[in-house]
Amino acid sequence: MSTFRLSATLLSVLMALLLAGCVTDGNAPTTATNPRVDAPSLSAQLRPGDTMVVSLLGIPDPINSNVQIDEQGLIRLQYIGAVTAAGLTTGQLSQSIRDTYITKKFFTTLDVSVNVTERYIYIGGEVQRPGRIVWSPDLTLSKAVQSAGGFSLYAKESHVTLTRDRKAYDFDVKLAQRQPEQDPILFPGDSIQVPRSAF
Repeated sequence: MSTFRLSATLLSVLMALLLAGCVTDGNAPTTATNPRVDAPSLSAQLRPGDTMVVSLLGIPDPINSNVQIDEQGLIRLQYIGAVTAAGLTTGQLSQSIRDTYITKKFFTTLDVSVNVTERYIYIGGEVQRPGRIVWSPDLTLSKAVQSAGGFSLYAKESHVTLTRDRKAYDFDVKLAQRQPEQDPILFPGDSIQVPRSAF
C-alpha cells in the first residue's frame, strides 16, 4: 500500500515538473515577428525627389537634361517649362514629353528617353543623420538605419514606424538585425520614423 502511495506521489511530482516545463517565464525567448508589408501598389510610378535624365533624340542637336521631380510633382524642361511627372511611369512620362514638344510645334518628330538616376527613401527621428537616403534594390529597414548613422542614444529601436502607401507599420529593428527574414525590403518613397524612448 505504501509502495502504491510512493509511486502515486512520484508520478504526481513528475507530472508537475513536466507541466512546469511547458510554461514559459518572462525570460524565455519568444517567437516575435515583424509585420508583413506588401510591395507598394504603385512602385513603378515616379515620385517627388526622383532624379532622372531626359534625353530628346532624333533631332539635329540631341538634348540631355538632368532633372528632379519637385514637391509639386513637376519637372522643368527647355522650351516647354513645367511637365507633370509624379504618378507616371517612365514610359508615360516619355510619351507626355514627346506629345508636348510636338503639340507646341518645337519639333515635328522626336524620340524621348527617361532614365531614373536616383530614387530616395526618407528617415527621421532618433537617428544620427535624419534625411533622405538613396534607394537601391537591396535596401532594407536595418540598412537604412545604418545609412543614417545608426540610432541615437534615446531611440526606441523596437518601435520603428515604416510608412508606405499611407499605411504605417511598426517594426522591431533589433529583431530585424538578428533575423534577416524579419528585415523588410524598402521601396522608393518609403518613410521611416524612429521615435524617442521614454527612458
